[in-house]
Amino acid sequence: MEPGDSTKQARAAAQLRKGVMEYCVLALMRDRPRYGVELLQALEDSGALATSQGTVYPLLSRLRRDDLVTTTWQESASGPPRRYYALTDSGRAALDEFTRVWPGFRDAVDAFLSTPPPSTGDHA
Repeated sequence: MEPGDSTKQARAAAQLRKGVMEYCVLALMRDRPRYGVELLQALEDSGALATSQGTVYPLLSRLRRDDLVTTTWQESASGPPRRYYALTDSGRAALDEFTRVWPGFRDAVDAFLSTPPPSTGDHA
């Protein structure tokens, strides 16, 4: 590995995460409401989507402002009450649209990455 390669890889991974994080978080709420630490743990468990509270909580605040999620407080058996986040109808519609668009986007990127570019002549 060349010097700086790990930094370049980390930067590429961060850009990919940034682009899909919102929809992954919405997808985690598809079946039931979730609280912040639970969302962080699920993202951590995925490996590639591991992130910090400093990323997830501002994202959740924005999703709430954009009416994609709603929140409720629920008592916890193991500590203070927890704020649970749940999809709104708008959030479900946004997730459904992303789910519809994602396969074509993923396949297009995969095609670029797995197929050598066409030769355009010798332009060295």
